[in-house]
Amino acid sequence: MRGIVSIAGYVPYRRLQRAAVAQLFGTGGGKGTRSVASHDEDTTTMGVEAARRALRPAPGAALDSVWFATASPAYLDKTNATTIHAALRQPAAVAAFDFGGALRSGVGALCSSLAAGSGTTLVVMSDMRDGLPTSVDESAGGDGAAAIVVADDAPGTPVIAEYLGGASVSDEFLDRWRTAGDRRSKVWEERFGETRYVPLGTEAWESALKGVGVAPSDVDLVAVTGMHGRAVRALTRTLGASEGAVADDLGTTVGQTGTAHPGLVLASMLERARPGQVIAVVALADGADVLVFRTTKALASWTAAEPVADQVAGTADLPYGKFLAWRGMVTPEPPRRPEPQRVSATAAWRNEEWKFGFVGSKDRASQAVHLPPSRISMKGGAVDDMDPIDLADTEAVIATYTIDHLSHSASPPIVFAILDFDGGGRFPVELTDVDPAAVDIGDRVAMTFRKLFTADGIHDYFWKAKPVRSRELPPSAVETGGTGGTDG
Repeated sequence: MRGIVSIAGYVPYRRLQRAAVAQLFGTGGGKGTRSVASHDEDTTTMGVEAARRALRPAPGAALDSVWFATASPAYLDKTNATTIHAALRQPAAVAAFDFGGALRSGVGALCSSLAAGSGTTLVVMSDMRDGLPTSVDESAGGDGAAAIVVADDAPGTPVIAEYLGGASVSDEFLDRWRTAGDRRSKVWEERFGETRYVPLGTEAWESALKGVGVAPSDVDLVAVTGMHGRAVRALTRTLGASEGAVADDLGTTVGQTGTAHPGLVLASMLERARPGQVIAVVALADGADVLVFRTTKALASWTAAEPVADQVAGTADLPYGKFLAWRGMVTPEPPRRPEPQRVSATAAWRNEEWKFGFVGSKDRASQAVHLPPSRISMKGGAVDDMDPIDLADTEAVIATYTIDHLSHSASPPIVFAILDFDGGGRFPVELTDVDPAAVDIGDRVAMTFRKLFTADGIHDYFWKAKPVRSRELPPSAVETGGTGGTDG
């Protein structure tokens, strides 16, 4: 039996109220919200966060390969999957490949991993959807990622959703396209796309269900995904699924996350599913793909690291002007400080475990934790008597902080904090996804993989800290704090 061992979605913290678009331009927007990647996020960093969440409930999964799919890669020529591989601290023998350039690459990577005869594959899908101001792509799009561990059922890797089968139908027609160097897609007339996608989706749907011996009324949860909203709605109405089986496609709260959306919606469905249910996802992109799963008894003992529903609920609104600035549509006056210099490739390679994996060192004798790692202990002076210690998943407490309005940043001010890690270790770090006015000494934070800056086309990836937000309290209640620290 082959299928899904673990799955996770990642939804950025910030939201754009679609109504804010019409408030500025008098047109566009709509109802609901869309997710917005922060200024220090890209498809690679979001992929890392989704992968960390997917691997947490599956500690026994020994990966054979990491596959990364996106239509908005941070790098061309360079393999982006190797950055995810490094952040996850995977052995060099674990292969890392990119599936890139198209909206269909995400579901294609998942189909390929499920069809593989053996091996454990981490499929990571991530995307950031852009559009011109007031466009449908801007308001209906979204940013997010998903990660899926695919393997054969085994004692250390029990399958929570068995892959029953699926079907794919391909067709060459010009519905949506983007040439090299363009950030925003062009689309053909909407009715034309609908006339192609609906019959293609119907053909794939009927073929998949026939192949696995399941009637439409026996499907417990199903979702149709795709950037063509009109075709998605039309196909959903014709599936023949029972009442209540059509799952939330996250369109009104997150938006359509492109390459990542089939995985993100699948994660959301599995988080609410029960053992023994049939789940299907339909993806429309240059054809149609249908995947059908049956949940197993192992689902009852599987718990999502950070459920998609919790991420959707725990948000903070982003002003439309800041959204436009983060997307490069407007250029605010920058701080009058020198721009950062590009990072050294050789230095980054020498410090790979520290830079990408956030691995410090721990003195064997005194147990002192050193961040960054050191050969010489600060307690006792022992030399080369250290063990590596992975702190990426260790929470910390803010010992003190400062709010810096002068340093160069894409979104000033910068909040720097001194963190005391659980179990030892102190380190200065930048905070992200935080309201500067709400930071307080004693706040708990968790590490997150982000981008410090980009210079000369080189992304300087490292770790930042973000607040640990309670699931029981709304963000407004969690983000209240005192007035400790300094403001400069």
